[in-house]
Amino acid sequence: MSFPNESGEMSPQRKLGRGKIEIKRIENTTNRQVTFCKRRNGLLKKAYELSVLCDAEVALIVFSSRGRLYEYANNSVKGTIDRYKKACLDPPTSGSVAEANAQYYQQEAAKLRQQISNLQNQNRNIMGESLGNMPAKDLKNLETKLEKGISRIRSKKNELLFAEIEYMQKRENELHSSNQFLRAKIAENERSQQQHMSLMPGSSDYDLVPPHQPFDSRNYLQVNDLQHNNSYSCQDQTPLQLV
Repeated sequence: MSFPNESGEMSPQRKLGRGKIEIKRIENTTNRQVTFCKRRNGLLKKAYELSVLCDAEVALIVFSSRGRLYEYANNSVKGTIDRYKKACLDPPTSGSVAEANAQYYQQEAAKLRQQISNLQNQNRNIMGESLGNMPAKDLKNLETKLEKGISRIRSKKNELLFAEIEYMQKRENELHSSNQFLRAKIAENERSQQQHMSLMPGSSDYDLVPPHQPFDSRNYLQVNDLQHNNSYSCQDQTPLQLV
């Protein structure tokens, strides 16, 4: 990409991104201090990554131009320096290397055993055991930790209880709505059945066989019960005459 200059001509292509710098002493004090801080942090980060990723024993010592000390070691600086001195004094034979490795792993195993023992002691202290040899300051710290832990546990428990109550209330509302819907459906079905029964053929003003009418000795209904609801006078009937 070209850019025009003041005379209108196109300037050469400009390169973007970081460029290489010449490795020499930086004369500007401010720039030198800023570069030192950046590169020191990067070097410490790389040392930490190397020790973690590759399981290597790393010790880093940096003195600034003002005499300030910066160090990093995944084990200890003194222990790594002693190991370095011993490795420099001993001849590089396979036996010495194997012995050094065995000694290193023994030290690591001892550290792990100590950590396990500390964790077991802390667990017993949390459970209220082995408190006889603890000073008052450690007991106070343990009490503070337990109170904070109990507070967090209660907070989580209350949160779960409130969530359960909210869920049960929501479930209750859903069941109540379902109950009302079912009641409405039942009432609608009953009304439909009543209307259907009222519209069935054969329903009239005649009561053919009332359930309360008595029967005679021959299991026949009485004659008066089979008459129409409208009563007729006997005077309207023509009497029979014998010839």
